[in-house]
Amino acid sequence: MPVSAQLAKDPSVVGPLGGLLLSSVRAASPMMVVRALRWYRDLARLGLHLPLFIVHDVGLLYAAPKEQLELGARPGADAIIGRIPKVPELVATYRSVIAEISQSEASARARSMRLSDDLVVVVLARVLGSLVQRAGQKPPYPASIPFDPEMVRELDPQLPQLFAAAPRTFEAAMLEALSRARLHVLTLADALDLDTLRLLGMLGPESTAAGALAHVDLLAALSSPAANDIVNFSLELLPSVLETRRQKAAGTHAVHGYAGIGSKGSLDSMVLTELAWDDDEFARRLVENEILFYTREQAPDEARRLHYVLIDASASMRGDRQVFARGLAIALGKKLQLAGEEVWMRFFDSRLYDVQRARPGQLPAAYLLGFKGERGRNPARVFAQLATEIALLRARDQRDPVIHLITHAALHVPRALVQEVRRQAHLFGVFILPSGGALDLDYLDLLEGHAVVDHATLQQKSARAAAATKIVNDASSLADRVSVPPASIAPPKSLRDEGVPPSLRPSR
Repeated sequence: MPVSAQLAKDPSVVGPLGGLLLSSVRAASPMMVVRALRWYRDLARLGLHLPLFIVHDVGLLYAAPKEQLELGARPGADAIIGRIPKVPELVATYRSVIAEISQSEASARARSMRLSDDLVVVVLARVLGSLVQRAGQKPPYPASIPFDPEMVRELDPQLPQLFAAAPRTFEAAMLEALSRARLHVLTLADALDLDTLRLLGMLGPESTAAGALAHVDLLAALSSPAANDIVNFSLELLPSVLETRRQKAAGTHAVHGYAGIGSKGSLDSMVLTELAWDDDEFARRLVENEILFYTREQAPDEARRLHYVLIDASASMRGDRQVFARGLAIALGKKLQLAGEEVWMRFFDSRLYDVQRARPGQLPAAYLLGFKGERGRNPARVFAQLATEIALLRARDQRDPVIHLITHAALHVPRALVQEVRRQAHLFGVFILPSGGALDLDYLDLLEGHAVVDHATLQQKSARAAAATKIVNDASSLADRVSVPPASIAPPKSLRDEGVPPSLRPSR
């Protein structure tokens, strides 16, 4: 179906689609162009205005299986391109770049991962982002092309006409920038951190609700040098964590299959042998609740707990301590999610940062990998804010908060503030010791459980992984056995006698 006459006059349609005449990658399914349109628009939202044909070609090399792609010029393209000065030489260079990317190990591994659209956008931003500044030219048309599958059906015969319907100075400028930055682009394409892409794929698709902000987090994770160590550590822990399965329960609703036999149910699920009893015995068994019914398999009730993972992001947690803390947080969050629990993630240094709520099957892994805290260290202020927020949370949510604190061993907090937080929620701690340090905190007896990781453990790969796995397993099992906290959520009568400055007391 040809592009409609109305759309053929729209620069936002003619400009990008006509440029596809310069493309040198063709997919077996023309509908792959629709995916490229999304990549193109998402990149524009990030401020990266690139020609659609470059986005289409490079994106397909990372997103589509090799057997579904064909490299080479489109029919009749060379004859049209040859009429424009300098463009044939630039297109030849471009085709050589595409050929080299298609043969790279990074491209082959990425194709096997079947990346989501969000991850493809981030890969394109990482590899091609520098071209925007090098070209120094904005497109003459907006990136507002509609996602219409019918528009791209039987597109190839229309490309010469669409190409001639708009000036191609923007495409030529971008090809020239690519020609100058050829080695730079090839280096970025071959040096992609595929382990990070693999981890993000294992932890579930990233949320697209935040739009461009989600892509910014992903790009920060892919560009951070420190993130690679966290990713490698997380990949060591996740195989054992992913074995976790949410337990099933028996119910009476007509869903799923039969799970067993019970004493409650509907008439249609009654065990048929019960009808063999005479009338009096059947009536007695019915009154005394002895009739047997088949029970159905169903998921257990919604979790009654809310797991709050607090991660220290202050300067004292840099290096190996940061790698351990964030890798542990990812593994613990995934373990709790697989067990059917709700998980919130939060960083702190001199203050608490915004809560990142993990959706079912998804963790904010990109945020955890790329976050940077640069606001000093103030544990008393953090716990004062935490006590207030937990009190407000319990006032409107019936679930029991379970706080998992991952921090440096020198987290000195006034005992009164720890008591206040502990009165509102279950509190577990993981304390990472510095070299030659010892754990000396006066509130350890208030915690329901804590673990200590020394410097020697952090230096040994196998010991570090074993310690983290034990902490994850212990934390999830302890959370299952916690007692219900006091029902009252009113603040204590006074914290003034405990030596807490007024500015740090939880608000009432």
